[in-house]
Amino acid sequence: MAFFFLVKCPSCGNKMKYHSTTKILSGKKKRCVYCGRSFSVKDHVLNEI
Repeated sequence: MAFFFLVKCPSCGNKMKYHSTTKILSGKKKRCVYCGRSFSVKDHVLNEI
């Protein structure tokens, strides 16, 4: 099963999708496709898609 989340980059403010196989987001990181900064997913989730 796949889960999709809408996340927002804390640096540039752009929104993007994050794909995960579990709902546990602790320790997961994503690199922003716009500015390249890595950030923690669980602190920047806007909602589940």
